[in-house]
Amino acid sequence: MTVTPSEAPEVSGTASRAARILSRPAVINGLTVPNRIAMAPMTRMFSPGGVPGEDVVSYYSRRAAAGVGLIVTEGTYVGHPSAGQSDRVPRFHGEEQLAGWAKVAEAVHAAGGTIVPQLWHIGMVRKQGEPPFAGAPAVGPSGLRLDGTEDGRAMTRQDLDDVIGAFAEAAAAAERIGFDGVELHGAHGYLIDQFLWAGTNRRTDAYGGDPVARAKFATEIVAAVREAVSPEFPVIFRYSQWKQDAYDARLAETPQELEAILSPLAAAGVDAFHASTRRYWVPEFEGADLNLAGWTKKLTGRPAITVGSVGLDGGDFLKAFQGEGAAVGGLDNLLDRMERDEFDLVAVGRALLQDPNWAAKVLDGRFDELAPYDAASLRSLS
Repeated sequence: MTVTPSEAPEVSGTASRAARILSRPAVINGLTVPNRIAMAPMTRMFSPGGVPGEDVVSYYSRRAAAGVGLIVTEGTYVGHPSAGQSDRVPRFHGEEQLAGWAKVAEAVHAAGGTIVPQLWHIGMVRKQGEPPFAGAPAVGPSGLRLDGTEDGRAMTRQDLDDVIGAFAEAAAAAERIGFDGVELHGAHGYLIDQFLWAGTNRRTDAYGGDPVARAKFATEIVAAVREAVSPEFPVIFRYSQWKQDAYDARLAETPQELEAILSPLAAAGVDAFHASTRRYWVPEFEGADLNLAGWTKKLTGRPAITVGSVGLDGGDFLKAFQGEGAAVGGLDNLLDRMERDEFDLVAVGRALLQDPNWAAKVLDGRFDELAPYDAASLRSLS
């Protein structure tokens, strides 16, 4: 039976338990994260020209100063013309853009936190004529959008090499300008995920077919990134079963199928997996209470990050962009899972977007100060 977080008021026992469990350091390769709370990546579109400015610097450093151990930035486009669809989403290439990101990393470190950029290519989600490079085509494994329509171009060998190189160059830049690691965005129906998912990958070459073949592109990106950075520099891989507007989509129906996808990625150099779910408390496969992050850790032996409506009573983060709020939810279920080491870190999204001080309040036991999520918080970088 699926158990949802309690909406009952937190008691002092829960408060002390939260402080004890969440304040423990976590290690990802050569990085020690000061506690178990991460900030989930959330697209904000406050970087005109793809350049993160002083407001972005303050946005991230405020959360680090208030106790977030690991910041995972919003998705930031790698240096490939077809990578994005907005001129207000930050880019991780270009002198001015990287200078802006260097200031973000410096400020987060000064506030006591650690930070990794999420490196992103949207693939077939892109539409013709969109910025930042209006002439660039939408590209993907088979030229298919998530709904199955053919509205783009299947990637050639040169395309694959160019994108792999763009991820590697971005990772090298991240280490050079002072970041603590990188996260590769392989979730939610974007380019890497389009290769992983049979619904968008109809290729008949070495990059399509069974789960291992569909993971080949992702594995080559991981290997290229691993080669471009120092051995101790953490490489995190984010993935999901669900896609945008396809909540029932699944990469794997069984733990065995999931292992076939994740094992090559771990072997290629992934140091931790960020398993994206909409509600962290939902079991992933029948017969066990483990969520997707729990199965990921069990199957790969790598540290795992969970995410999905943490601190809230459910709802849906995509609907948050349509104005839907969410009530405060309990943390006992989360703490139970962390206490038995089902996963290693917890990424917080909307609750931390609403309140920059969420982590400090939880670590200090000030649960009575937690507020419901209000979608109006999307309108500014508070």
